[in-house]
Amino acid sequence: MHVSGVWRHPVKSFQGEPVERADVAPGGLAGDRDWGVQDRATGRVLTGRRCPDLLLAEASLDADGELRLTLPNGTATRGDGPDIDDALSAWLGQPVTLVAAASAPPGRGEFFVDATDDSSRAVEWTMPAGKFVDALAVLVLTTASVRAGAALHPTGDWHVRRFRANLLVETDPEVDGEGWVEDAWCGRVLRVGGVELDVVQPCVRCTMVTRPQPSLVADLDIFRTLKRHHDATFGVWCAVRTPGAVRVGDPVELA
Repeated sequence: MHVSGVWRHPVKSFQGEPVERADVAPGGLAGDRDWGVQDRATGRVLTGRRCPDLLLAEASLDADGELRLTLPNGTATRGDGPDIDDALSAWLGQPVTLVAAASAPPGRGEFFVDATDDSSRAVEWTMPAGKFVDALAVLVLTTASVRAGAALHPTGDWHVRRFRANLLVETDPEVDGEGWVEDAWCGRVLRVGGVELDVVQPCVRCTMVTRPQPSLVADLDIFRTLKRHHDATFGVWCAVRTPGAVRVGDPVELA
């Protein structure tokens, strides 16, 4: 097994960026989910569940670590501050503020009880402190699981961007097996280059995987397929046991 993709998502629910290398600290990948768009009226950090338009915007970090945003209306910004808040507010049609997770209290997340019905009841939880991640530091997905989903719903687009993982692990069907192979990793240690990850639990999916994204159409059957065949989970959440760096091409093995 080896790493075939590394992604960071600087702003929660914005498009992320593929990178060749990323530092991994106890809280997760450097630059991943470090920022969020906060609704000034409610204080809630918005996500693509409640505000799907966020998934149409792009966020990246330049060589100096400065945040760059590109909005669907063509607006391009650098850094943070009142001008960026005004640009985001004008785009979304409501007063919002770009906030850093490191200087904000833990964010409140929510999901709809029926992931295919945005009018269903919303359940709220508190995200971990220091990052705007839903559950744990690192989300890992395998190509075996992507193939399994695509075989069950072949007309869907199972591009990994839809599932917003940090690491995509390439598996060999003849060696590692097929199906949802990472489920069996829970409770074990995954070595990725010089990093060690505690694989804690499967990632429970929600309406986010059904949302349209650039070059990806809305598809409720993505979630329905996961719900029907895999208890609505896809990929695994990991805690960081040993920090370090990960790179595309790094070997991956179970300790």
